[in-house]
Amino acid sequence: MSGHYFLAIDLGAESGRAILGKLENEKIETKEVRRFANAPIQVCGHLHWNVYSLFEEIKEAMRSCRTDSGIRPESVAVSTWGVDFGLLASNGTLLGLPFAYRDKRTGGAMEEFFKRVPQEQVYALTGVQFMPFNTLFQLSSMARDKSPLLDHASDLLFMPDLFTYFLTGEKTGEFTIASTSQLLDPRSRAWSEDLLVTLGLRPGLMQDVLMPGTVIGSLSTEVAEETGLEGTLVVATAGHDTAAAIAAVPAEGNDWAYISSGTWSLLGVEMDEPLITKESMELNFTNEGGVAGTIRFLKNITGLWLIRQCRKEWSIREELSYDKITRLAENAPSFYAMIDPDWPGFLNPPSMTEAIRQYCLKTGQAPPFLPGQTARLILESLALKYRFILEQLRRSTGLTIEKLHVIGGGSRNRLLCQFTADATGLPVIAGPAEATATGNIMVQALALGYVRSLADIRKIIENSVELRTYEPTSGREWGSAYERFQNVIR
Repeated sequence: MSGHYFLAIDLGAESGRAILGKLENEKIETKEVRRFANAPIQVCGHLHWNVYSLFEEIKEAMRSCRTDSGIRPESVAVSTWGVDFGLLASNGTLLGLPFAYRDKRTGGAMEEFFKRVPQEQVYALTGVQFMPFNTLFQLSSMARDKSPLLDHASDLLFMPDLFTYFLTGEKTGEFTIASTSQLLDPRSRAWSEDLLVTLGLRPGLMQDVLMPGTVIGSLSTEVAEETGLEGTLVVATAGHDTAAAIAAVPAEGNDWAYISSGTWSLLGVEMDEPLITKESMELNFTNEGGVAGTIRFLKNITGLWLIRQCRKEWSIREELSYDKITRLAENAPSFYAMIDPDWPGFLNPPSMTEAIRQYCLKTGQAPPFLPGQTARLILESLALKYRFILEQLRRSTGLTIEKLHVIGGGSRNRLLCQFTADATGLPVIAGPAEATATGNIMVQALALGYVRSLADIRKIIENSVELRTYEPTSGREWGSAYERFQNVIR
């Protein structure tokens, strides 16, 4: 069978996907092998990830490659969300299900930690955006609460590294996922011993940092026999899903920014070196690792999580697909009300629709009640927030940004893409939708020597996927809306 085959495991906050990639004649073809649900489970009042169930899904996907497609991929690699981790005992067993980042235990931990180490010092050491669920503050909350898990922990593995461990028995710490933790210096790519000591943790708890595109080894004998994939290699790809997605941006030059659009929207630019300044700290930008030693200078924005949580409530009365929600939004009145997507009350409220209504009341706006109204105000507010962050990004970096690449699942939302073009006044190039899996696959190809560089990866993807461009239209209307939006979020 011609071509080179790779299996990407892409685990998101809502679902997991196994995507088989075929590289042949300078083009990449992808095929979904398996899709499965992923959601945190409530256990004893806390949110955890069911990693055992996810691992069974991963193995089932690997079996499907062999039995259904007759293909043994040359390698497999896992990409996931950031910051979360598992702890291993000295005998290698997992100490309980990993906590999910939206778990309530981190409440107040960030503010308490700043009493011990000023936030200016934390940012100077790590260059990472302050969010209450960063690994640093998850560990701080565990230390504060005297968690017995820390007493027995021998190794900390971030989520993709944990699944790599399940597949191979090897303990690793890949650069892109490690850089989300707020424990790593992005300049030296070394762990901050100062922060680890402050937490009361041994530096040996963390793994040596590997760069993306490193071959870790073969599947363990047990997993190889169970899946029928003897000889398949396991690669440390870009373990952070956003880093994998950015590697798949079909762009060249340096006049572009990206939005990785999904549960979160990550808006930023690619740089050669970290940008760690007083201004970038005050604006809360982050410096995270990318492929080929690049830095992702970006900001996390709450994204389609807002739509997802509203849909759960609406579907109790009537099953609404995402396409139908978009159609309802398209027919709803424009600029009915506006929200700041990053208001803390939207992190994980019992009712997202009620949280949105309460935000509108607090800011002197009429609250929405119909799904179309609510969905439209969410999508318009996201587009306006993108413009707000884009202006900060230009000021911080001094870069000229002429176009926006939107990748990930949100690139399929034509209404959000058009709103983004209108709000920012920039052309929006949408695609690929499966950017994380595509980037994951191409970094595997880089590890095995079938492509030579990040530029090669992007050229192959540009030749392989269908892109759609949205041009800005109604500038005056969106200009007035942006003035209103800035007043609302203040």
